[in-house]
Amino acid sequence: MSATILLRNTRARRSDATSSFIQYGLIIVTLMLVLSIVKPAFSGNISAGRLTAALVAFTKAEESSEAPEALVVEPANASPVVEPASETLRPSLKRALDYVSRRYRVAPEALVPIFEAAQSVGRESRLDPLLIIAIIGIESRFNPFAESPVGAKGLMQVMPDIHLDKVPEGAGEQPFLDPVTNIRVGVHVLEEAIRWRGSLTGGLQHYGGSPTDPEAGYANKVFAEKQRIEQAARRGNGPRA
Repeated sequence: MSATILLRNTRARRSDATSSFIQYGLIIVTLMLVLSIVKPAFSGNISAGRLTAALVAFTKAEESSEAPEALVVEPANASPVVEPASETLRPSLKRALDYVSRRYRVAPEALVPIFEAAQSVGRESRLDPLLIIAIIGIESRFNPFAESPVGAKGLMQVMPDIHLDKVPEGAGEQPFLDPVTNIRVGVHVLEEAIRWRGSLTGGLQHYGGSPTDPEAGYANKVFAEKQRIEQAARRGNGPRA
């Protein structure tokens, strides 16, 4: 109910109460006149004062019962603001983040979205997030704007000309420089390489551009970095000097 309607109703009720009071007042005056005339004929004692008091009390009670309740203004119905859900890092990844922050001299705040993306994408692709983190450390040292002489970009050094088809829709004008998009595309490239080569080691070698290396140098480098991060995550401390 609006304030204008509420005020109009309140005035109407007060006007009705005033009219009733005047009517009852006239009745009392008439009764008093009648009593003054016929009083000797009655043995009973009728008090005009009591009648007047009763009328006033009734009128006030009527006004009180019809008085509007306090106006409560409630906010209009609106959809709740939904915060975008963030990935909660598991404890081992939090410890790994601390280690990587010290080892690569990167602020922890800058690493959080990278680790969250590695955890999320790793779960989707069934790859160990620490393997993804190890590749990022070797490829870009956690610099999302890194670019190689041959044009590979971002955290996982993805080739835009070759892997543009793997960029998700709505990724923006510079998708390969976006940490989350770059990780998602890079992991997709690695998944394809693993299928082509038939093993994780072969897939890593293909990813690193050395598919025919008999010693699997790139893959071993990734495995060694992953092992260091895992050990630090278990210990829960930074790299030793």
